[in-house]
Amino acid sequence: MFEAQAIAIEIEKIIPNRPMTHDLFKSFASSFNFHVEEIVISDLKEGVFFARIVCTDGLKKHEIDARPSDAIAIGLRFDASIYTYENILAEAGIVLTDEEEEEEEKKIEPTKESKVRVRKEKQTGDDFKNYSVDKLKELLKEAIEKEDYERAALVRDELSKRN
Repeated sequence: MFEAQAIAIEIEKIIPNRPMTHDLFKSFASSFNFHVEEIVISDLKEGVFFARIVCTDGLKKHEIDARPSDAIAIGLRFDASIYTYENILAEAGIVLTDEEEEEEEKKIEPTKESKVRVRKEKQTGDDFKNYSVDKLKELLKEAIEKEDYERAALVRDELSKRN
């Protein structure tokens, strides 16, 4: 949950009151003239993804083992490219040809569920002011589980206002 929030905060360009762990990593690395060049989702073993952070001091490259969620959060902060290998995509993903993608797009019609999702994404922080703290925490958890980071950021902001 923490890493998802860290990723969402960077994507949304939200500036927290205090530095988050991934921001601290960037400050620390910058202080020692290290720059993250790229993130590589390097392996998938028994359903667990592995990643490497490729960084340099300008003279020498270093590869640091990391959880993919942390690596992505850090990579976003350094504006680094994120890569993986075809065999990982083949094992973990669904590959559609251009023809299949066009057919899938034609099949997708707006449903009640998709319309509700669009409305929820357009919510503002004011929509959450009447919820209890417990309810907000529940909504935050649900939003992160559904990877609805915009909604998660709005709920998080409301919780922050109350602390």
